[in-house]
Amino acid sequence: MTQTTPTYQFNEAPVDALPYEQAFAELEQIVMALEIGEHTLDEGLNLYQRGQALARHCADLLEKAELRVQQLVGGALEDFEGE
Repeated sequence: MTQTTPTYQFNEAPVDALPYEQAFAELEQIVMALEIGEHTLDEGLNLYQRGQALARHCADLLEKAELRVQQLVGGALEDFEGE
């Protein structure tokens, strides 16, 4: 059996318009594509640039979600203590 290497399909959607799940999935694809390293220098740089934008976008979305949760619980988050 021959293995096929996953190829990244360049996404033209604006990063800021992506929901977290889609942005994170695309970021994972970019990381895998960069690890394989079967791209030209320009393609690799473009992947890296998009990956950085996706990482920032995901971090921003997580930060906003954390702020919303803090507002819902009335201030600072508390550590979870399992049973």
